[in-house]
Amino acid sequence: MNSTAPFETRHGTLLNVDMAGAGAPVIFQHGLCGDSKQTEEAFPLDLGFRRITIEARGHGRSQPGNLDRLSIATFAEDVASYIEAQIAAPVVLGGISMGAAISLRLAVTRPDLVRALVIARPAWVTQSAPENMAPNAEVGRLLQTMSPEDARAEFLAGKIGQRLAGEAPDNLASLLGFFSRLPHDVTAALLTAISGDGPGIPDAQVRAITVPTLVIGHERDVIHPLAHAQALAKLIPTARFVKITPKAENRSQYLADFQMAMRNFFKELTDND
Repeated sequence: MNSTAPFETRHGTLLNVDMAGAGAPVIFQHGLCGDSKQTEEAFPLDLGFRRITIEARGHGRSQPGNLDRLSIATFAEDVASYIEAQIAAPVVLGGISMGAAISLRLAVTRPDLVRALVIARPAWVTQSAPENMAPNAEVGRLLQTMSPEDARAEFLAGKIGQRLAGEAPDNLASLLGFFSRLPHDVTAALLTAISGDGPGIPDAQVRAITVPTLVIGHERDVIHPLAHAQALAKLIPTARFVKITPKAENRSQYLADFQMAMRNFFKELTDND
């Protein structure tokens, strides 16, 4: 059964923390404009680990705080603060998409907090504002300049919307959901700020990561290119790369593959303790 608890950041912003399972804690973070439902469906609870998802500012039931402070660095700082206040470090840390970028940043900037790392469907390697994030940035721009209804129509008629309709309908469906996400100003601010952001770490420091690392990627995803997952798996000396069924191809199999990859990884961690 899931439980939730509030956590106040150093800057006074209240975040929602969602937990499920029992055992050693694993911080597992969601993607941009997602929430704990995304991590809940991907995380297997039959491993003797407890999933903890700290919903980032402006996500789920967490307050947005100052919209000018929305960044991967700020989200990472919030996670680090939670670990320091609530958990005995080091812990297993990971996430999906933006959650993967947050976790990667912490593995470099706060290695004392990280026992092992899970990088799932990364939308960044190390570069800020990668081209694959342009669709998210465009949705944010449109929401800042027109009504949600007009912004949605403009996006569908534009070059990016037309391209995604043919190449990546699953990505398009996710993006279209942002036009109805409330509050609109927070959604626009998140999409604009985070799409233009990045982990803020150089390749050389990623190469210095020494903790056990699982990298998960799949094809048929414009926002989370398989090449990004492969690149990170090559950069991190201790990484194991697992290619899973694309979500756009078979969602049930995607989740089964995702959970199996994590089961195998966590079993190795337990066996090596």
